[in-house]
Amino acid sequence: MADRVRLDRVGIVLVEPHIPENIGSVARAMHNMGLSRLTVVNPKNCDLSRVLKTATGPSIDVIEEMDVLEDFGEAVGPFEFVVGTTARTGTLRPALMEPRGLAQSLIPITCENRVAILFGPEDRGLSNEHLRQCHTIVTIPTASFSSLNLAQAVMVICYELFLASAEAPHEALPRLADRFELEGMYDHLKTVLTKIGFIDRQNPEHWMINIRRFLSRMPLRARDVRIIRGICRQVDWYTGQHKRKTERADTD
Repeated sequence: MADRVRLDRVGIVLVEPHIPENIGSVARAMHNMGLSRLTVVNPKNCDLSRVLKTATGPSIDVIEEMDVLEDFGEAVGPFEFVVGTTARTGTLRPALMEPRGLAQSLIPITCENRVAILFGPEDRGLSNEHLRQCHTIVTIPTASFSSLNLAQAVMVICYELFLASAEAPHEALPRLADRFELEGMYDHLKTVLTKIGFIDRQNPEHWMINIRRFLSRMPLRARDVRIIRGICRQVDWYTGQHKRKTERADTD
C-alpha cells in the first residue's frame, strides 16, 4: 500500500497568469520541493526573458519542460484527479481542505493517478466554472488578509506535498530480550522483592502479575534486562551485608 505522495504524478497548472516573473517564481518553488510538471494555460504575458529572471538555477529545467496551452480543457484532460485552489470561500465555492489534509489525501490517489493542482489568475483566482471541474478544493489559512502571492501559494502547497512524499524512516529496533532472559529476570525480581518484603511471601505470583504488566508496557531489550538484573544483584548483596551485620550484632 502507498505510504507517500508520488511527486512525479503531480502537476501544477497556472490558469491565465498575468505576470511572467510569477511563472518563474512558481518554477523555482516547484523545483525546490521536488515537482517538475508545470502547465500554463492562456497566459496574458509569457515573456521568457522575464520568466527566467526569477526561475534561477536548476529550476530553469522546469521552464524548459513546461507546457503552454490555450485551452483549459486540454490542460486538465490528461489528469485523473483535479484540485482547485481558492482564497474565497462561500456556498458556491466551499473550501473542503487545507494543504496538509490535501497532501495526506493524495497519498493513495497518486499511487495510480495523475493529479493536477490549479492556481488562478493573480487578480481574481479561479472562476466558479474552473472550480466546478475540480474533484476537491483547497484553501490556505491565513491570519487576516487571505490573498497570497501566486508563487507563495504554490510554495505552501508544494511544501506539504514534499513532506508527504518522504518515506517514513524505518528505525532499526535493537535486539529484544527473549523469553529465557525475561523469565530469568522475573524470577530474580521475585526473589529479591520477596527478600526485602515488597511482595507477600505467601503469594508472590499474585504480586508479580502487576510487575509483569508494568514491564510489558514497553518492549524490553536484552540490555534493559541486564540492567534490571544488575540492580537486583546489588539489592541482594546489600540485604546480605545488612543481614550479616545484624547477626553479628546479635551475637556480641
